[in-house]
Amino acid sequence: MIRHFIDGEWVAEGETFPGYDPRTGAENARVHEAGPGVVDRAVTAARRALPGWAGLPVAERSAWLRRLADAMEERFEDLVDAEVADTGKPRAQARTLDIPRGAANFRTFADIAAQRPDNAYHLPGTLSYTVRRPLGVVAVVVPWNLPFLLTTWKVGAALVAGNAVVLKPSELTPGSAAVLADIAARAGLPSGVLNVVNGFGAGSAGEFLTTHPGVDGVTFTGESRTGSAIMRGVADRVKPVSFELGGKNAGLVFADADLDAAVAGAVRSVFTNGGQVCLCTERLYVQRPVFEEFAGRLAKRAAELAHDGDLMPMISAEHRDKVLSYYRLALSEGATVLAGGGVPSGRGKGYHVEPTVLTGLPHSSRVNREEMFGPVCHIAPFDTEAEAVSLANDSEYGLAATLWTRDLSRAHRVAGAIEAGLVWVNTWFLRDLRTPFGGLRLSGIGREGGVHSLDFYSEPTTVTISLEPASE
Repeated sequence: MIRHFIDGEWVAEGETFPGYDPRTGAENARVHEAGPGVVDRAVTAARRALPGWAGLPVAERSAWLRRLADAMEERFEDLVDAEVADTGKPRAQARTLDIPRGAANFRTFADIAAQRPDNAYHLPGTLSYTVRRPLGVVAVVVPWNLPFLLTTWKVGAALVAGNAVVLKPSELTPGSAAVLADIAARAGLPSGVLNVVNGFGAGSAGEFLTTHPGVDGVTFTGESRTGSAIMRGVADRVKPVSFELGGKNAGLVFADADLDAAVAGAVRSVFTNGGQVCLCTERLYVQRPVFEEFAGRLAKRAAELAHDGDLMPMISAEHRDKVLSYYRLALSEGATVLAGGGVPSGRGKGYHVEPTVLTGLPHSSRVNREEMFGPVCHIAPFDTEAEAVSLANDSEYGLAATLWTRDLSRAHRVAGAIEAGLVWVNTWFLRDLRTPFGGLRLSGIGREGGVHSLDFYSEPTTVTISLEPASE
């Protein structure tokens, strides 16, 4: 049974709903759903804890984050178990990416906050400097695809900036958030500094939390339409928001690219986590001289992945059906299926779909315009650099892009012309946690990462002092 965590205590309140193992479709948990009263208790606890936590020197808050990161490593296998049970991802991925990144997130923000200098400005007879104070109580709403990684990415920065947090994990993946709450409780984190409430979005814990008058700011990662709904909900109180939303990311492969590296990179950027990463590539554009070879090699790798014992399932039956509906849509729009396009055999009642490579659709097709969020891409040829940039930028989204070329001048030229928050050249998913992260247009608003996170989770106050002697 997964409960809420409020003011340092476990709370079993509200109706329960089932959790499912995506690998088998079997129920594996019951989760309490937070109503308005439970959410109010969590926000009230956070407000009560806020002055004491915000009043600690930043060095002490940084020390707390390092202590919690150490405790995550001590509970490493518990976190891996929770993440695998919720998401169905391969255990090796959880062990090498998701859980280690959680501890790394906390340590990174601890280091950045502890070393961040203050700003001071001098004019004749005047000293101006800025001090930063926390936003207050922050609502952290995280998705189901990388639950622990994204939880720690937001919670770590919010806590070290002096905020108290109410976290709402996805209703599909509450397990690792519960383990994190237990880690915090056992480590002695002051009660109310971190609270966790479970439930759904609209008409449930998510809406009750983000619209609560005691919440001072909202950070959210998830679907663009959910971000829009949250913006409408907080508009009356003009709450600050940070959104990392959907993507319809493009990958560009030029004829001079290292094709071995480009194919391997595309396999990762299209199929990692079952394509259920906002940074995954769904549109691939390949220069015509190497198009046929590249498409054939990518399709071969996709077909091989369909038989991999660690094939990542979709997170739910509903999401599996959504992805499969795009497979059917692609056929109705006239696509040629180079690999995949259905459900792999021998997977029981799990939520698996085949890694899929499509081609032959016009750029205006729905498959090329709408985010599918599954292990699928459409591949099309291009002729010129200008055409490639135009195709990449012709989207309502603007989160990430990949670029494969040996031409250094082209790499800089094209990367600067692509309208996206992140552009990878000859790599994918490589992250320096100090750099800004976020997207354009429907892909979000604001940036997090490094000092950019600390800027969002705090407000600057300018103090100006006259240094002129008082008249006698």
